[in-house]
Amino acid sequence: MRKLIEFDDDTFDKLKQLGRDRMATLQELADEAFADLLKKHGIPIDLKDALRKSARLQEAAKPGPATPKAARKQGRKR
Repeated sequence: MRKLIEFDDDTFDKLKQLGRDRMATLQELADEAFADLLKKHGIPIDLKDALRKSARLQEAAKPGPATPKAARKQGRKR
């Protein structure tokens, strides 16, 4: 899918230079930037990332102590 993004001249020049310095295309820079933005906001990037996030949420939602030591502490009354 193609989309058009407009940059001011100064920003575009800096992106081109960064691409040259890193030996990367503008597309590769954009992919990295958008992946970082999605990650920052907690949005899965791909299916693998979504499954990992879902598994962590399910682990965190499980009731009860996670370790025998935690079970002993939970059984004590104060």
